[in-house]
Amino acid sequence: MREAVTVQVGGFANYVGSHFWNFQDELLGLADDPDADPVFKNDALDMDVLYRSGEMHQGIPTYCPRLVSCWLRVHGGIICRVPWFFEFIRSGSVTRSVSKPHGRNLFLQSLVEEGQNPSTSNGASNSQKSVEDKDLIDCLENGVNFWTDYSKVQYHPQSLYELHGSWTDFDKFDNYGSAQEVVSDWSQIEEMNERLRFFVEECDHIQGIQFIVDDSGGFSSVAAQFLENIADDYTNTPVLLYCVRDPMTLGSSRRNQRVSIMRALHDAVSFSKLSSFCNLMVPIGPPSLSRSYMSSYLYIQDEKPFHASAVCAAAIHSITVPFRLQRTGPSSDLAHSSGNLDIGELLHILSDQGRQNMVTALDVAMPAPSLTDRDAMGNIEMKLHSLTPEISDEDEDPYSVESLVKYKELTIEICLHRWAKDFHITSERLVYEARETKPKFSHLSASLCPLPVPLPFPSIFRGNIGRHGEILSDHAEESQPKGSLDIESIPMAARLRSSSAVLPFIERRSGSLQKHGVARGAIGSLVLRDWGFGREEVEDMAEHLAKLLGPFHPEMDLTSDSD
Repeated sequence: MREAVTVQVGGFANYVGSHFWNFQDELLGLADDPDADPVFKNDALDMDVLYRSGEMHQGIPTYCPRLVSCWLRVHGGIICRVPWFFEFIRSGSVTRSVSKPHGRNLFLQSLVEEGQNPSTSNGASNSQKSVEDKDLIDCLENGVNFWTDYSKVQYHPQSLYELHGSWTDFDKFDNYGSAQEVVSDWSQIEEMNERLRFFVEECDHIQGIQFIVDDSGGFSSVAAQFLENIADDYTNTPVLLYCVRDPMTLGSSRRNQRVSIMRALHDAVSFSKLSSFCNLMVPIGPPSLSRSYMSSYLYIQDEKPFHASAVCAAAIHSITVPFRLQRTGPSSDLAHSSGNLDIGELLHILSDQGRQNMVTALDVAMPAPSLTDRDAMGNIEMKLHSLTPEISDEDEDPYSVESLVKYKELTIEICLHRWAKDFHITSERLVYEARETKPKFSHLSASLCPLPVPLPFPSIFRGNIGRHGEILSDHAEESQPKGSLDIESIPMAARLRSSSAVLPFIERRSGSLQKHGVARGAIGSLVLRDWGFGREEVEDMAEHLAKLLGPFHPEMDLTSDSD
């Protein structure tokens, strides 16, 4: 087993993380449930990769995520409600006291009551339980204001850290320069470092750090400082970075020239800084999920972070499945998974092959078509659509490199070959039937275990989705959206793709910094100066972005092999 540590920085990153850990908690519960589907009881997923064992002062054992989560405190109140699990843990009380500016919602109340009297959850009749659960779901659909409102996970006290400052309005924490107060406060940055060190140093063989950041505002600056410290302290530890954004922050609302320039500079500076201190970057945040391909199967309200973050979390969970698959040898009879990778191996595949590009697109099929349907065998490629914004629809790149994860059904051979032409016909039909140009390098992973749908998951499934995520029809049905009372699990497919499709994303940020920050007389230079950047540092950032464009220039030698 090789451990991974997770970091979440920022509001939407924690929305995503809250769903992500709910998935893991649900998997743990189903594995111990004698009445659960046997598919959840296999040993394919090693949860110790993400979790740590410990015990409380009373000697009571605990099993908590290996996680550091940071968010924002504003003057006069807490932006994000302190989670219920700091006040009470199911197995006993916690000594730490916290302020409670907001009351618990119905869902959080039910968790505390269940912890205080577990027999109430086990002794209720099915009909009574159904009514109770419906009330909880209605409460979440209409009343999620913070990422803690729907978290059902027990966290370690070292995991959760509130940033503090003199802000009185969260909306003012909306650009890279707005976090100078945090970044310049050595004590806060050091506290974040110490919390990460707590988890890293207890690992026997850390495989890497997966880092989720809300890069739409000041948290980019906080994350960049945190990542720089990680790069200095853990030089040989791979870092996989997910940059996530709420769709509502990407809207095309009317802006004056100064605001538009500031927004463009924020995107450029954030991208330059964050990409400087990670091994692979995955931008996530389409402008609208409600108007995307997913609208045929999912009813998503873009204005609800509770909805959009659930889809992002499902995709990230899918990508991380290979990190937790049990390693198998030639004589192994393990038949429920194949294609395991650790974080370092994934980064090598995607960033050290082909164009040697470190920015990848994330594609997802939710739900994925069934592999037992012969008509769907060649259609997974058609069902995968990108969650990465501002990329090209053209994907006929002979130097592309990708890693595909498909889970719920294991009916394919898993293969890792240098050239797609060598693929077994089953795998080629699965992924590449609809594509003229096959990738230079591809890794496929599969697992029998589907994505469980926990109770606090939003009701976003349309009527054409069956109880186990089967697609009953390709036509969206106008009916009441389904949630966890109607859907038990979902088959998923997700892909990380390093190809020329990401070129527009990089070009836009490089061009913005050149035009508004570097060019003589650029009006954005004053903005950058206010953010604390001198001329030389701005030029260094522009040079870094130019280097990220380098692998896509046709005059470069892309024919050499990386063995």
